[in-house]
Amino acid sequence: MPQTIITPVHHELVIKKSRFIACVQPMPDRASAQAVVAELWAQHPGAAHVCWALLAGGQSAAVDDGEPSGTAGRPMLDVLRHQDLEGVLATVVRYFGGVKLGAGGLVRAYTDSVAQALLTAQKVAIIRQQTLRCTAPYAMEGLVRREVELAQAKLVNVAHGDDVLFEFSLPQEAAPALVSRLTEAGHGRIVWLKDDEPGNGG
Repeated sequence: MPQTIITPVHHELVIKKSRFIACVQPMPDRASAQAVVAELWAQHPGAAHVCWALLAGGQSAAVDDGEPSGTAGRPMLDVLRHQDLEGVLATVVRYFGGVKLGAGGLVRAYTDSVAQALLTAQKVAIIRQQTLRCTAPYAMEGLVRREVELAQAKLVNVAHGDDVLFEFSLPQEAAPALVSRLTEAGHGRIVWLKDDEPGNGG
């Protein structure tokens, strides 16, 4: 199950006088990630590289920022993927210490700095929510409310028109069971609406 982290985590490595300052933080999208990277450059004008990797809602990125291709961004991205993270940005600011590390040394340095930072991360599972809408006769309002509550779904909206229109959200994996329970209990009188369908009279 994909996870994200609650607060930013940091770690600093020094290898042969080069400093690798890593940060992994929650991040919604690529535009926000680029803003963070620009801010890091402002904070570290003397840095040699600011490499980064992003996993956010299908937007992924692996940026080597002048390091040899595949030695920084990709290894950092691999760490995020390996830990099944989503909605996170990993950045590593590198100050060059005058000694070249070679491709293998760079991969290890970028991988380790991100992996070490993540050791202290508080991770939370990402539970994808689904919104459901249905109409029910007035006589069944109590039944629907009880079932929604039992399923620990969140009632978003209730509108009273010709029928009662319910809108509620719950974890995606719990939705099919609730739909089938309500359909059965309502003997076909509970009508499920597609997202764009208006509720009658609602």
